[in-house]
Amino acid sequence: MPSALASNRPRNRLLNALSNADFALLQPHLQPTPLKFRQPLQMANRKIRTVYFPDSGIASVVAMGNGERRQAEVAIIGREGMTGVPILLGVDRSPCDVFIQVEGEGHSMPADALREAMQQSTRLTECLLRFAHVFGVQSAYTALANSQGKIEERLARWLLMAHDRVEADELLMTHEFLALMLGVRRAGVTDALQHLEMKGMVETARGAVTVKDREGLQECANGLYGTPEAELRDCLNKSASGIWPYND
Repeated sequence: MPSALASNRPRNRLLNALSNADFALLQPHLQPTPLKFRQPLQMANRKIRTVYFPDSGIASVVAMGNGERRQAEVAIIGREGMTGVPILLGVDRSPCDVFIQVEGEGHSMPADALREAMQQSTRLTECLLRFAHVFGVQSAYTALANSQGKIEERLARWLLMAHDRVEADELLMTHEFLALMLGVRRAGVTDALQHLEMKGMVETARGAVTVKDREGLQECANGLYGTPEAELRDCLNKSASGIWPYND
């Protein structure tokens, strides 16, 4: 029978993969936090003082170069994980910005409190480091997609990743937004969306893309989607094994 502690857990999958004892170390510090569009969660080269565990919405991790003249999304974070990965690795800052691209809700806690909790529990540290590994795999596949993928393949991958995290078929985003996230011209995104729509995989409207054929998008992604997601499932299953079965 679920305990009172279990019934109070957030919807964040990483938090839900923790043992009751490890979650109890974090719970007193977790504060419900609205995640608003364009809200900065982490600023490049500035000390990370707060970490966030989204329950919904999407945060973009953006690498910066030459000020703001060059930037590219290298990863996204939703209810499967957390911001502040450098904290898990013993670093207090990152050259990347993290900000909200799709509004949602979540929980935040001081980075110092997270460090203290990790010092108290080896199992908690192991679980969070497994997520850091998953985050690195996702970033690696973003690099693979950007260097080897066609725009249509990269777009299919991004839509699948967003679909995983938004938990709805309708994704509220503009062509301009998708172009920025993929680092391509708006016209290229428009053409790719039209091709996907002609194949019946998506339906587009002003400011929105609706996923109609997820399996078709997976095939279109041509191997760029799937491996990071499998690593995530393995990470959460190992963390929750015999302790706390998370729900998809």
